[in-house]
Amino acid sequence: MEAADLRNAVPPARVGPFFGFVGATVVLAVGLTLVPLVSLPGDLATLPGAFWIMAVLAVVCDARPFVPPGQRHSSAVFPSICFTFAILIAWGPGAAVAVQTAAVVVSGWRLRHVAWRTTFNAAQYACALAAADEVIRLGPGSAFADDRLHWTDAVALAGAAVAWFVVSYVLVSLAVRLRFGDPWWPTVRRGLGFELLSTGSLLLLAPVLVAAARASAALIPLVLVPLFAVYRMARLSADQEHLAALDPLTGLPNRKALLTEVAEQIRRHAERGAQGMPDGQLALLLIDLDRFKNVNDALGHAVGDRLLVAVSDRLTSALGSRDMVARLGGDEFAVVSGGLTGVDDARRVADRVVRALAEPVPLDGLPLDVGGSIGIALFPEHGEDFATLMRHADVAMYDAKHRNDTVAVYAAESDHNSAERLGLLADLRRVLESGTTDPVAFDPTVAGTATSAGTAAAAGAGTATAAGAATAATARGGDGAALPAGDDDTPVRQGSRRWGGRRDRSATHPDELINQIITGADPVRRRAGRTDDTPAPRAPEPASAPEWTPLVGPGTADGTEGRVEAGEPCGITMYYQPQVRIATGEVVGVEALLRWRHPRRGMVDPEELIRVAEQSAVMRLLTRRVVDDVVGQLARWSAAGSTLRAALNVSVRDLHTGEIADQIGDLLTRYAIRPDRLQLEITEGALMADPRRVLDTISRLHRIGVAIALDDFGTGYSSLQHLRRLPLSEVKVDRSFVLGMADDPDDAAIVRSMIELAGALGLRVVAEGVEDERTWRSLHAAGCDLAQGWFYARPMPADELTAWLARYRPVRPTGVTGSRSRPSG
Repeated sequence: MEAADLRNAVPPARVGPFFGFVGATVVLAVGLTLVPLVSLPGDLATLPGAFWIMAVLAVVCDARPFVPPGQRHSSAVFPSICFTFAILIAWGPGAAVAVQTAAVVVSGWRLRHVAWRTTFNAAQYACALAAADEVIRLGPGSAFADDRLHWTDAVALAGAAVAWFVVSYVLVSLAVRLRFGDPWWPTVRRGLGFELLSTGSLLLLAPVLVAAARASAALIPLVLVPLFAVYRMARLSADQEHLAALDPLTGLPNRKALLTEVAEQIRRHAERGAQGMPDGQLALLLIDLDRFKNVNDALGHAVGDRLLVAVSDRLTSALGSRDMVARLGGDEFAVVSGGLTGVDDARRVADRVVRALAEPVPLDGLPLDVGGSIGIALFPEHGEDFATLMRHADVAMYDAKHRNDTVAVYAAESDHNSAERLGLLADLRRVLESGTTDPVAFDPTVAGTATSAGTAAAAGAGTATAAGAATAATARGGDGAALPAGDDDTPVRQGSRRWGGRRDRSATHPDELINQIITGADPVRRRAGRTDDTPAPRAPEPASAPEWTPLVGPGTADGTEGRVEAGEPCGITMYYQPQVRIATGEVVGVEALLRWRHPRRGMVDPEELIRVAEQSAVMRLLTRRVVDDVVGQLARWSAAGSTLRAALNVSVRDLHTGEIADQIGDLLTRYAIRPDRLQLEITEGALMADPRRVLDTISRLHRIGVAIALDDFGTGYSSLQHLRRLPLSEVKVDRSFVLGMADDPDDAAIVRSMIELAGALGLRVVAEGVEDERTWRSLHAAGCDLAQGWFYARPMPADELTAWLARYRPVRPTGVTGSRSRPSG
């Protein structure tokens, strides 16, 4: 039921049209009924007792109309309709309009209607009665003329009832449309069934009432018995419906009531938004209590139920009558808050909930701490229907739980089950199951065509380490480069902020040696015919990157929207970024990086790809595919005489199952590859997920002879205990420290400390994200073993890597004055 202020208020923007319609309705009613009303006083003396009985009953019954729960008062059932329609049939429109007006005045007073609403209701009924009277006049004559009702009279009365209903319902629907802005047809359809059943029954009962009055006026009050029975049945039905929308434990609205309320609020807020009103946003808050299961397990379900009741009381007290609090089941509650201007308003509502749950709840002298995780979804920003808002609020609530936070607003990047990602997962499964790939299958005759320069470049790689990673299990862009979706060789514009801040690096470096390295090492510039003096811009490396560095996805930095140009191959392939021994400049290994070029989206962000795949069995297929590709590539390089090593970064899922150890062992045997040419990287987060099972898998791989490296060292939870217990051969210093060490003394100190610690434990150290000469020289001075990054080369497919190796010339950090030749041939 609407609050009184809303029932009697008209939106300011609709005052003119609405009251213009009300005035027109009143004028029409006066015009149609003025003549019968003027002649009514002279006829009062001739009216029988039956009329007065019906008139009194009409007014008395309307003092308590039946208003269905959840309906506006415009949908109330007024019993006076039955009596006034009977008066119309028996004594004409003047008497009927007079009695109906008196009944409307009484019901308006009882329901606290304002004057304009009472006036409109009286005019609406007067127009309906006048229309019905005109239909009756079209019939054979006055009904019951010979104390009998003929079939022609019945048809005329039925037509009059239809005319009454149509005129009344159309006028009310138009008034609601002009007042609230509701669309015409949904407004009519929403209440049509209820109005047909209730009002139609009262209208069709009127001829029976006239027939009873013709027989004896004493029979008229008997009609109150069926009216009361119908009223009680309707009331019981409404009460049952109302109870079905309540939670039996707390008395709060349940999910069904929440759905109805949100649908109604969405309709109203959509209208506010269309009018440009600032408070046109609606918030749905989903609350999940913390530690409630502990209460149930420790103290029993009876105490848990009492706790839920206490929590519901606190929520309703904290939020007041403006917001709706509902219990969805278990320890889940929801709040609907309307009239908001943005996220800040929604957060303020959530803060009130947090404060309400902050104080312990005393039960039987025991204070029980109850907190909650709250997810927020806003209309229309996060959804335009109940199902979408509920799902997004649920995503936000679990996001808050995972981040050990109290409140979270829905963010698309936290939604791991969006329709887009599910579609991406289905496409990935099809690609993996079809076995399509860009690289050719291993063939020694094909591999033999690889340039011998690649062998020469790797001749000193006997102690090489291949670090890096991208992978099966957690394939990542370890290069830090945001590759464009349309063409891997197209530079990304400098201004991109899609995946965090990027350094604004000039294409021309003041150091001549660095210019030579950049120009000679980058095959893009070589193919473009650039000279050493006019280097072309190249894609910037992020100043900081997430654990799994993303590629440019559907909306690329260069504005190509990730499209795939005609003729470009689509599918999964591997890119490789060289790792170089800092002291000698020798290429000692590569980091394998997963790339997927989607036929519609272009290059898919590896971070998103892995996040989606890890939640399903597709991760197993992806792991198998990447391991197959990398080991097969090692076999091709072996056939060409190269001893480069490659690394894969595996996920928690792979390390838990242990299946990866069997797969790698079988592949190394099949391709006759020495185990030390393959290295697996694990992250600190994977270590902490389940140390026992992870250690078991790592130990099996170590026994096979596969090297193990600790990736992103310094960013997680690793400790000296992990470095001492695990069979590690290498640690990788995370780019977040390396990128800033040239300018930030703290980063430089952290990197030096990591290098010294690893050296004391006999571990090699790889620095990723090396961008410039200052960082390169600083790492050499600190004693770092290996480096990778755009200072040396970008990630590239295997065939381009072979060509790059043929051109590459080692550059050493000492004695460079006399050796400023190009690093590539």
